[in-house]
Amino acid sequence: MYIHLGGEKIIRTSQVVAIFDISIESSSKLSRQFVAHARKNRDVETIGEEDPKSIVVTEERVYYSPISTSTLKKRAHYLVDL
Repeated sequence: MYIHLGGEKIIRTSQVVAIFDISIESSSKLSRQFVAHARKNRDVETIGEEDPKSIVVTEERVYYSPISTSTLKKRAHYLVDL
């Protein structure tokens, strides 16, 4: 199954490791370091031109999504329940 992250980006649900609210970036030193490391390796992708609302971590990339964390989680759980 797949999950739509916004814009034209769709990924396999099996690749999703975690979905975080964007606020974790400012409240956690560890998450800032994680994202900085991903940026250094060019493994970060910002989806669309809207302000990001969530961070989606997959096995290979980190995505900044304009879709809220709660909406993404609902989409992921809906697909898992099928």
